[in-house]
Amino acid sequence: MPNPTERHSKTRSAKRRTHYKAIPQTTGNCPNCGAAKLTHTACPECGYYNGRKIIASV
Repeated sequence: MPNPTERHSKTRSAKRRTHYKAIPQTTGNCPNCGAAKLTHTACPECGYYNGRKIIASV
């Protein structure tokens, strides 16, 4: 397949990338201690995930 012979302008490249945007990560509250935490991760405050103690050092 041949390579492009003409350079694309910055505007044309930017139009193609309009949907590439940073979105904030989804957070929720820990059901054990109520602290804010990322979803699908262990709570950094109490160390619980899905009702079980996962991190023993916390």
